[in-house]
Amino acid sequence: MNDTHTVPEKYITHRVTGEKGRAAKIAFPETEAAIADYLKQAAAQKQSVITVGASTGLTGATFPQTGEWLLSLEHYRNILALDEETLTLHVQSGVTLAEIQDYLEPTPYFYAPDPGSKQATIGGTAATNAGGMRAVKYGVTRENIRSMVVFLADGSKLAVGSLNNKDSSGYDLKDLFIGSEGTLGVITELGLKLRPKPAAKVSVVIGFEQLDDLAPVVYQILGSSLQPAALEFFDREAIRYAERFLAEDFLEIEGECFLLLTLDGSDEESVAQQLTQLSDASAKMKKQSFQPLREEQAQRIWRLRGAIGAGIEHVTQQEPLDVVVPINQITATIKRLRVVCLQSNLRAVFFGHAGDGNIHICLLREGLPQEEWEERLAVVLHQIYQEVAKRGGLPSAEHGIGLLKKPYFKEAIDPVKLQVMRQLKQALDPQNRLNPGKIFDITDK
Repeated sequence: MNDTHTVPEKYITHRVTGEKGRAAKIAFPETEAAIADYLKQAAAQKQSVITVGASTGLTGATFPQTGEWLLSLEHYRNILALDEETLTLHVQSGVTLAEIQDYLEPTPYFYAPDPGSKQATIGGTAATNAGGMRAVKYGVTRENIRSMVVFLADGSKLAVGSLNNKDSSGYDLKDLFIGSEGTLGVITELGLKLRPKPAAKVSVVIGFEQLDDLAPVVYQILGSSLQPAALEFFDREAIRYAERFLAEDFLEIEGECFLLLTLDGSDEESVAQQLTQLSDASAKMKKQSFQPLREEQAQRIWRLRGAIGAGIEHVTQQEPLDVVVPINQITATIKRLRVVCLQSNLRAVFFGHAGDGNIHICLLREGLPQEEWEERLAVVLHQIYQEVAKRGGLPSAEHGIGLLKKPYFKEAIDPVKLQVMRQLKQALDPQNRLNPGKIFDITDK
């Protein structure tokens, strides 16, 4: 195991303020024995441990504050085995999404979750229960993990989940660790659920004059027998950032707000039938355009959709949010939040996953001095999360809570539920050694 007291800057830099955190040391284990030994050393010396990966997170979940030890799994990154009989890919948690996609490219299978950063580690996506654009049909990370190996705070090894398709045998411990952001255990290996690649697919862009016209089409699609693999929304302002960043053009198409969706299936005929059904449904709605895409067009438009966030980051610092509301509240929420941002003198860009109510809000700094940026951000974030809670929404759909969303999470969560979470944390990590102070505090502050 390689220990060093020189911690790379990417692990200790606060993503909003740029301030430097404090970490006592970092380890890059390459074996299970090394992971267990590091955790046992930390427990013996009463040190807290934060598990880190590729540092693509957006909520400060791995930011060290009090000289914690860091446990990096970047070097723990082997693809172990492809089990074609159970459609399971066994990997170590430091493997990136890009490496999994590359490995599966020549096979008939794919791993469905598709979060924005392909350089994220698979362990990190499990720790935050990452979503992505295919969640509407194939589910988020939670629905695509069969089994995991987890190390507890005392260094003991725990296998959770299994290759069985059914399980009514006691508590579901696997799902307990997914989304726990490293506060309950260290995820080291995963058995990923694979699926056969669809034999055919088609992407479609539907344009609307205004956001209110878009919502009825979403409801009709989700209430029908159609099962889009992805169902995204954005407006012209959002896609222009991606156009400039990638130096690629969107479509010459009518509309100011757009739905982008993909239909897939086992053969060309079934996809053609879905496309006809979608066209018939949208014909009854207040749309401005309906354009099925050729393969080259589809690849370009999906690249542009995926690059909206990067396009914004290219021109200004931003604070990216991932709130979620019931799908029938998407339009009303965005309209209200636009007013909130305007009143706080912060410009914002809205886009997201129409199929599951996940709204991405990018709050733009645009040259504001650091102190003024932080002040305005604090005001508008409080108002945004209040508005989301009023509509039955939650502060995070796929980024997690980490450090940055803690106060808003505490305001939004039922106190009884928070107390149960604290009890679970204390049961699995009684000394509060694993990623302390993230998601919530053990006691009220």
